Amino acid sequence: MQIFKRNPFGHILFLKKWLIRLLGAYSHRRYRGFNELKIEGSEIIRNLKDSNVLFISNHQTYFADVVAMFHVFNASLKGRVDSIKNISYLWNPKLNIYFIAAKETMNAGLIPKILAYAGSVSIERTWRSNGEDVNRKVKFSDISNIGKALNDGWVITFPQGTITPFKPVRKGTAYLIKKFKPVVVPIVIDGFRRSFDKKGLRVKKKNILQTMIIKDPIEIDYENESTEQIIEKIAYSIEQHEKFLKVVPQNELNGERELNKKREF
Repeated sequence: MQIFKRNPFGHILFLKKWLIRLLGAYSHRRYRGFNELKIEGSEIIRNLKDSNVLFISNHQTYFADVVAMFHVFNASLKGRVDSIKNISYLWNPKLNIYFIAAKETMNAGLIPKILAYAGSVSIERTWRSNGEDVNRKVKFSDISNIGKALNDGWVITFPQGTITPFKPVRKGTAYLIKKFKPVVVPIVIDGFRRSFDKKGLRVKKKNILQTMIIKDPIEIDYENESTEQIIEKIAYSIEQHEKFLKVVPQNELNGERELNKKREF
């Protein structure tokens, strides 16, 4: 029956649609109420193809960032111009939006598990596990699942793999770009760390201006550019390149480092 139609990961689309509707209704005031979300570049979203699009972004909380993107993407596709006003855009949401997240993070509690069903591509990190540094091989099934998600729709990833600012971009993102050749759309966010706790589930402070800037796709020569060159482009496009350190007030940067020194995930 049509009601039991599933996506490539076996998730029932009817159930996923209702999860997105309910989570969207619950979270909407966090971006338009308690706090305000200023958006730039919604027209870029409307001009993208339906699949093989990779969104790359800096990262400030575990979940609030990606939930905001679900709001913005769906609002933009329904004709909102740099706005998430009128939540009716979630009545018929885009169901092939995915986000890459650590498997241990998505298994840590009921809410993360619900979010995982709504769109997570959960992977085992090769460099971090349970708060400790590790060094293990990449699981080919994880790469395959990311490719499956890209083939089906849009994928969001946070290439630094941490909510600590100005950390290096992981090589794995560049490898995925060279392998699957997606359209790569950079996003720069700010204000989420100040308004939410580190998980992004609790509002920490109200009346904070959150911002999301969606940039034009990066021009990439998939065949001839090295992973190092792609990493450089990624870091610059999401404003996490070392050159941007010069425009961040030192006292603010030191404060962020202190707040986030234990927030690797």
